[in-house]
Amino acid sequence: MNINIPLHIIDMQGDGYHLLVDVKIGRKAYKLVLDTGASKTVFDHQTLLQTPNKIDIESTNRFSAGLGTLSMESFTAVIPELKLGRFKLTGFEVAILDLSTINQAYAQFNHPQVLGVLGGDILMEYNAVIDYGKKTLKLKQM
Repeated sequence: MNINIPLHIIDMQGDGYHLLVDVKIGRKAYKLVLDTGASKTVFDHQTLLQTPNKIDIESTNRFSAGLGTLSMESFTAVIPELKLGRFKLTGFEVAILDLSTINQAYAQFNHPQVLGVLGGDILMEYNAVIDYGKKTLKLKQM
């Protein structure tokens, strides 16, 4: 079954556009940046610590490259339930990094703060189709 999820397109003030998607962990609402170039879904460490749901964050022995840095310590967490509109993921593992620079940049443009980045792991597995005209992300629920 295909599920259409609304997208918000935000103008980066002459420097392109970003796509945001509304998500929920438990009852708490957040926004994620949809990033087709990100190999994995990543959540911000500090923002995730503030969620009312108890989520265990575990350190990994890996360092992650990208997001404006050569390497940074990475963590992982299993999200019990992540909802994107009517689309639901359970027991989904995400990478946890310090994404404070993204939220600082968004604050400069008066854009909403984000929990993280929706990456290629979800987009590929669920056959994502982005429709800019309709401002939707279509995912195929298995």
